[in-house]
Amino acid sequence: MMILDDLATVRAGDKGDALILAVFPRDEEAYAVLRQGATEERVAAHFQCSPGQVRRLEQTVVRAFVFRLAGVLGGGVTGSATLDGHGKTLSYHLATLPLPPSRPR
Repeated sequence: MMILDDLATVRAGDKGDALILAVFPRDEEAYAVLRQGATEERVAAHFQCSPGQVRRLEQTVVRAFVFRLAGVLGGGVTGSATLDGHGKTLSYHLATLPLPPSRPR
C-alpha cells in the first residue's frame, strides 16, 4: 500500500482554528497520483472530521495542494489547551494517508 509520504512532503500551519496543510509532490507523476487520490473526502475521513470541514485548493503554478481543515485545532493557538495548538504534528498524520492504487494512464 502506498501512502502520501511516499510521494510528497507536507508542511502545516494554522489560521485561527483552521489547520492548513500544504502538500508538495516530489514530481509530476506524484502530482497526478495525488490529484486523484488525496481528495477532500479521503482527507476528512483520515482526520475523522466531516467532509464539509475540508477544502482542497490546487496550486497549479507550484504544483501543490493546500488543504484547509476548519475547526480541528480545538480553538486555535490562543483558545486551545492541547499540546499542539498550531497543528504542526498533524502534517505527519496527513503523510500517513493511504492512497488508492493509481490507475494506468
